[in-house]
Amino acid sequence: MKGYTYILLCADGKYYTGSTNDLRRRLEQHQLGEGANFTSKRLPVELVYYEEYERVDEAFYREKQIQGWSRSKKEALIFGKESALPTLAKKVWKKK
Repeated sequence: MKGYTYILLCADGKYYTGSTNDLRRRLEQHQLGEGANFTSKRLPVELVYYEEYERVDEAFYREKQIQGWSRSKKEALIFGKESALPTLAKKVWKKK
């Protein structure tokens, strides 16, 4: 069964990352406030990015990966700037 990883832009400017086996249905649920609690308080939402996988477990794994990313790294993915991802993945350590 196919799976999808997706990123939504919420009305308050925050991003929500999820996964599903039926992207159209899941987006409708989010718009109706029946999706995640996070998005139901931030309507309307807009689909800004998605990836398709052969299996839903692959989409779920990718969802968890992206959820751990910074906003700037998510935006690099959304805006097609994949070459910036390795740089954004590096931690910046501040001297005390």
